[in-house]
Amino acid sequence: MIIFVDDRTDVTEAYRASFGREGVSAASFSPSDFDSWFHSTSGPDLAAVEAFILGDFTQRETVARAIKTRSEAPAIALNDATGLESTLKLFAAGVDDVVRKPVHAREIIARIGAIRRRAAPSSRAADVGELRVFNDGRDPEVGGRRLVLPRRERRILEYLAANRNRRVSRNQIFNAVYGLFDEDVEESVVESHISKLRKKLRNTLGYDPIDTKRYLGYQFLSREQATSEAA
Repeated sequence: MIIFVDDRTDVTEAYRASFGREGVSAASFSPSDFDSWFHSTSGPDLAAVEAFILGDFTQRETVARAIKTRSEAPAIALNDATGLESTLKLFAAGVDDVVRKPVHAREIIARIGAIRRRAAPSSRAADVGELRVFNDGRDPEVGGRRLVLPRRERRILEYLAANRNRRVSRNQIFNAVYGLFDEDVEESVVESHISKLRKKLRNTLGYDPIDTKRYLGYQFLSREQATSEAA
Protein backbone atom coordinates (compact mmCIF):
# COMPACT_ATOMS: atom_id res chain seq x y z
CA MET A 1 0.00 0.00 0.00
CA ILE A 2 1.15 3.52 -0.86
CA ILE A 3 0.16 6.53 1.24
CA PHE A 4 -0.28 9.83 -0.65
CA VAL A 5 -0.31 13.11 1.29
CA ASP A 6 -1.51 16.38 -0.23
CA ASP A 7 -4.06 19.05 0.63
CA ARG A 8 -5.53 19.04 -2.89
CA THR A 9 -8.24 16.39 -3.23
CA ASP A 10 -8.16 16.39 -7.02
CA VAL A 11 -4.42 15.58 -6.96
CA THR A 12 -4.70 12.76 -4.43
CA GLU A 13 -7.68 11.19 -6.18
CA ALA A 14 -5.91 11.30 -9.55
CA TYR A 15 -2.88 9.50 -8.15
CA ARG A 16 -5.01 6.97 -6.28
CA ALA A 17 -6.67 6.08 -9.57
CA SER A 18 -3.30 5.89 -11.37
CA PHE A 19 -1.83 3.53 -8.78
CA GLY A 20 -5.00 1.46 -8.88
CA ARG A 21 -4.63 0.97 -12.65
CA GLU A 22 -1.12 -0.38 -11.94
CA GLY A 23 -2.51 -2.86 -9.40
CA VAL A 24 -1.16 -0.99 -6.37
CA SER A 25 -3.40 0.01 -3.46
CA ALA A 26 -3.15 3.62 -2.34
CA ALA A 27 -4.73 5.74 0.37
CA SER A 28 -4.74 9.53 0.48
CA PHE A 29 -4.71 12.03 3.34
CA SER A 30 -4.65 15.73 3.84
CA PRO A 31 -1.60 16.77 5.91
CA SER A 32 -3.69 17.25 9.08
CA ASP A 33 -5.56 13.95 8.67
CA PHE A 34 -2.29 12.15 7.96
CA ASP A 35 -0.76 13.45 11.19
CA SER A 36 -3.68 12.06 13.22
CA TRP A 37 -3.64 8.70 11.44
CA PHE A 38 0.12 8.26 11.44
CA HIS A 39 0.56 8.83 15.17
CA SER A 40 -2.40 6.67 16.18
CA THR A 41 -2.04 3.68 13.88
CA SER A 42 -0.36 0.49 15.07
CA GLY A 43 3.11 -0.74 14.15
CA PRO A 44 1.82 -3.76 12.16
CA ASP A 45 -0.46 -1.49 10.12
CA LEU A 46 2.42 0.89 9.39
CA ALA A 47 4.50 -2.09 8.27
CA ALA A 48 1.96 -2.63 5.48
CA VAL A 49 2.91 0.72 3.91
CA GLU A 50 5.30 0.37 0.97
CA ALA A 51 5.99 4.08 0.54
CA PHE A 52 4.85 7.59 1.40
CA ILE A 53 4.34 10.10 -1.43
CA LEU A 54 4.33 13.74 -0.38
CA GLY A 55 2.67 16.26 -2.68
CA ASP A 56 3.59 19.94 -2.80
CA PHE A 57 2.30 21.32 0.54
CA THR A 58 3.88 23.59 3.14
CA GLN A 59 4.34 21.06 5.96
CA ARG A 60 6.29 18.51 3.93
CA GLU A 61 9.53 18.74 5.88
CA THR A 62 7.72 18.24 9.18
CA VAL A 63 5.79 15.28 7.77
CA ALA A 64 8.96 13.74 6.33
CA ARG A 65 10.74 13.94 9.68
CA ALA A 66 7.75 12.36 11.43
CA ILE A 67 7.64 9.48 8.94
CA LYS A 68 11.25 8.58 9.60
CA THR A 69 10.60 8.27 13.34
CA ARG A 70 8.21 5.34 12.89
CA SER A 71 8.70 3.84 9.43
CA GLU A 72 11.49 2.56 7.20
CA ALA A 73 9.33 2.85 4.07
CA PRO A 74 10.63 5.19 1.33
CA ALA A 75 9.37 8.78 1.33
CA ILE A 76 9.21 10.53 -2.05
CA ALA A 77 8.39 14.22 -2.48
CA LEU A 78 6.77 15.53 -5.66
CA ASN A 79 7.64 19.08 -6.73
CA ASP A 80 5.49 21.27 -8.94
CA ALA A 81 8.57 23.35 -9.75
CA THR A 82 12.31 22.97 -9.46
CA GLY A 83 14.22 24.75 -6.72
CA LEU A 84 17.60 23.83 -5.30
CA GLU A 85 17.01 25.18 -1.81
CA SER A 86 13.64 23.46 -1.33
CA THR A 87 15.06 20.20 -2.72
CA LEU A 88 18.02 20.29 -0.33
CA LYS A 89 15.70 21.00 2.62
CA LEU A 90 13.56 18.01 1.71
CA PHE A 91 16.57 15.69 1.57
CA ALA A 92 17.76 17.09 4.90
CA ALA A 93 14.33 16.32 6.37
CA GLY A 94 14.73 12.67 5.40
CA VAL A 95 12.97 12.17 2.07
CA ASP A 96 14.55 9.50 -0.12
CA ASP A 97 13.83 11.10 -3.48
CA VAL A 98 12.47 14.34 -4.96
CA VAL A 99 10.67 14.09 -8.30
CA ARG A 100 9.49 16.85 -10.63
CA LYS A 101 5.85 16.64 -11.68
CA PRO A 102 4.23 15.48 -13.83
CA VAL A 103 5.33 11.90 -13.16
CA HIS A 104 3.61 8.64 -14.06
CA ALA A 105 2.60 6.20 -11.33
CA ARG A 106 4.78 3.53 -12.93
CA GLU A 107 7.84 5.73 -12.54
CA ILE A 108 7.04 6.30 -8.88
CA ILE A 109 6.64 2.53 -8.37
CA ALA A 110 10.00 1.95 -10.08
CA ARG A 111 11.66 4.58 -7.89
CA ILE A 112 10.22 2.95 -4.76
CA GLY A 113 11.70 -0.38 -5.84
CA ALA A 114 15.10 1.24 -6.51
CA ILE A 115 15.15 2.92 -3.09
CA ARG A 116 14.30 -0.34 -1.36
CA ARG A 117 17.07 -2.16 -3.22
CA ARG A 118 19.64 0.47 -2.24
CA ALA A 119 18.46 0.56 1.37
CA ALA A 120 18.82 -3.16 2.01
CA PRO A 121 21.20 -4.71 -0.55
CA SER A 122 22.18 -7.58 1.74
CA SER A 123 18.63 -8.61 2.65
CA ARG A 124 16.59 -8.00 -0.46
CA ALA A 125 16.00 -11.71 -1.01
CA ALA A 126 14.80 -14.55 1.19
CA ASP A 127 16.12 -18.00 0.27
CA VAL A 128 13.97 -20.96 1.24
CA GLY A 129 15.54 -24.05 -0.26
CA GLU A 130 15.72 -23.61 -4.02
CA LEU A 131 13.17 -20.78 -3.90
CA ARG A 132 14.45 -17.19 -3.79
CA VAL A 133 11.89 -14.48 -2.96
CA PHE A 134 12.77 -10.82 -3.56
CA ASN A 135 11.19 -7.90 -1.71
CA ASP A 136 11.69 -5.28 -4.40
CA GLY A 137 8.98 -6.20 -6.90
CA ARG A 138 10.85 -8.83 -8.90
CA ASP A 139 9.34 -12.23 -9.57
CA PRO A 140 10.71 -15.08 -7.42
CA GLU A 141 13.20 -17.61 -8.77
CA VAL A 142 13.23 -21.39 -8.43
CA GLY A 143 16.64 -22.90 -9.01
CA GLY A 144 17.68 -19.68 -10.73
CA ARG A 145 14.69 -19.69 -13.11
CA ARG A 146 12.08 -16.93 -12.93
CA LEU A 147 8.62 -17.89 -11.69
CA VAL A 148 6.19 -15.33 -13.13
CA LEU A 149 3.38 -14.43 -10.73
CA PRO A 150 0.56 -11.85 -10.80
CA ARG A 151 1.25 -8.82 -8.61
CA ARG A 152 -1.15 -9.85 -5.79
CA GLU A 153 0.22 -13.38 -5.56
CA ARG A 154 3.78 -12.08 -5.64
CA ARG A 155 3.05 -9.62 -2.82
CA ILE A 156 1.50 -12.39 -0.72
CA LEU A 157 4.55 -14.58 -1.30
CA GLU A 158 6.87 -11.70 -0.36
CA TYR A 159 4.94 -11.10 2.84
CA LEU A 160 4.86 -14.78 3.83
CA ALA A 161 8.56 -15.22 3.09
CA ALA A 162 9.49 -12.10 5.06
CA ASN A 163 7.51 -13.44 8.03
CA ARG A 164 8.40 -17.11 7.59
CA ASN A 165 9.36 -17.59 11.23
CA ARG A 166 5.84 -16.86 12.47
CA ARG A 167 2.22 -17.30 11.52
CA VAL A 168 0.30 -14.41 10.01
CA SER A 169 -3.44 -13.91 9.83
CA ARG A 170 -5.60 -13.37 6.78
CA ASN A 171 -6.21 -9.82 7.97
CA GLN A 172 -2.48 -9.09 8.15
CA ILE A 173 -1.96 -10.41 4.62
CA PHE A 174 -4.92 -8.39 3.34
CA ASN A 175 -3.56 -5.17 4.88
CA ALA A 176 -0.13 -5.80 3.37
CA VAL A 177 -1.47 -6.49 -0.13
CA TYR A 178 -4.61 -4.37 -0.43
CA GLY A 179 -4.01 -1.69 2.17
CA LEU A 180 -5.94 -0.57 5.20
CA PHE A 181 -8.65 1.42 3.51
CA ASP A 182 -9.88 -0.66 0.56
CA GLU A 183 -13.57 -1.09 1.32
CA ASP A 184 -14.36 -2.31 -2.19
CA VAL A 185 -12.55 -5.63 -1.77
CA GLU A 186 -13.59 -8.41 0.60
CA GLU A 187 -10.89 -9.78 2.89
CA SER A 188 -11.82 -13.30 1.77
CA VAL A 189 -10.16 -12.60 -1.61
CA VAL A 190 -6.87 -13.45 0.12
CA GLU A 191 -7.90 -17.11 0.30
CA SER A 192 -8.45 -17.24 -3.46
CA HIS A 193 -5.03 -15.71 -4.15
CA ILE A 194 -3.32 -18.08 -1.73
CA SER A 195 -5.07 -21.09 -3.27
CA LYS A 196 -3.75 -20.16 -6.74
CA LEU A 197 -0.29 -19.39 -5.36
CA ARG A 198 -0.09 -22.71 -3.50
CA LYS A 199 -0.95 -24.63 -6.65
CA LYS A 200 1.81 -22.91 -8.65
CA LEU A 201 4.39 -23.38 -5.90
CA ARG A 202 3.41 -27.01 -5.36
CA ASN A 203 3.73 -27.77 -9.07
CA THR A 204 7.12 -26.02 -9.22
CA LEU A 205 8.67 -27.08 -5.90
CA GLY A 206 7.11 -30.51 -5.51
CA TYR A 207 5.65 -29.70 -2.09
CA ASP A 208 3.22 -27.24 -0.51
CA PRO A 209 5.21 -24.49 1.25
CA ILE A 210 2.19 -22.66 2.71
CA ASP A 211 0.86 -24.22 5.88
CA THR A 212 -2.63 -23.23 6.99
CA LYS A 213 -4.06 -23.72 10.44
CA ARG A 214 -7.59 -22.66 11.28
CA TYR A 215 -7.75 -19.68 13.65
CA LEU A 216 -3.93 -19.47 13.67
CA GLY A 217 -3.24 -18.33 10.12
CA TYR A 218 -0.60 -19.02 7.49
CA GLN A 219 3.10 -19.81 7.63
CA PHE A 220 5.69 -20.26 4.90
CA LEU A 221 7.64 -23.52 5.28
CA SER A 222 10.80 -25.03 3.85
CA ARG A 223 10.65 -28.57 2.44
CA GLU A 224 12.07 -29.93 5.69
CA GLN A 225 9.52 -28.05 7.80
CA ALA A 226 6.66 -29.15 5.56
CA THR A 227 7.77 -32.78 5.79
CA SER A 228 7.99 -32.49 9.57
CA GLU A 229 4.53 -30.93 9.78
CA ALA A 230 3.08 -33.72 7.63
CA ALA A 231 4.66 -36.36 9.86
